[in-house]
Amino acid sequence: MLLIGEVYCQTKEIYVNPNFNSLTKDHQKLAILPFKTIIKLRPKQMEKMSPEQFNQLQKDEGIAVQSALFSYFLKRKAQHNFKITFQDLNTTNALLAKNNITQENIERVTPKELAEILEVDPIITGILLTDKPMSDGASLAMGLLVGFYGSTNSGKCAISINDGYTGELLWKYDKTLSRSLGSDTNSIINAMMRKASRKLPYIQ
Repeated sequence: MLLIGEVYCQTKEIYVNPNFNSLTKDHQKLAILPFKTIIKLRPKQMEKMSPEQFNQLQKDEGIAVQSALFSYFLKRKAQHNFKITFQDLNTTNALLAKNNITQENIERVTPKELAEILEVDPIITGILLTDKPMSDGASLAMGLLVGFYGSTNSGKCAISINDGYTGELLWKYDKTLSRSLGSDTNSIINAMMRKASRKLPYIQ
């Protein structure tokens, strides 16, 4: 999720836990969870879809961002020496479903509990705030529902890595994006992570 459209960084902040190395010395496997997505539609657009359709749109967008971030890390792992592996998304999502954890109730589950359920060491979670869908699939679905086609013009995204043993925040990246129409989810994630991942201590 480069670039078909241009991506500009308006605000950016990277946090690294000062005890990152000691907290992660035994980490082996990381899970990326579906992102919580908030799509801010206009009132007239909201009138043309049911609450169920809107909720599904946001869920689909969260899955798309999860998938794009997973693909990004797999490509980076092939190019660099990562000290950690990444759990397959089908396994992650199946375990979440098996334990009745949804995007609606996941905030009631601690990072430590999530890591135990997924049988991983750290977890990646995230929040995406956007004015229109980023992914092609969600954009098409929205077009069929409310008559709008095309990807988002702007958005905010926060990506967090938490230790599964202590629950502590290990790494966080916040970014506000502005880009041309036409870029897809993979382009956005690539643009966000290209510089940020250089400051990700899991890369040797």
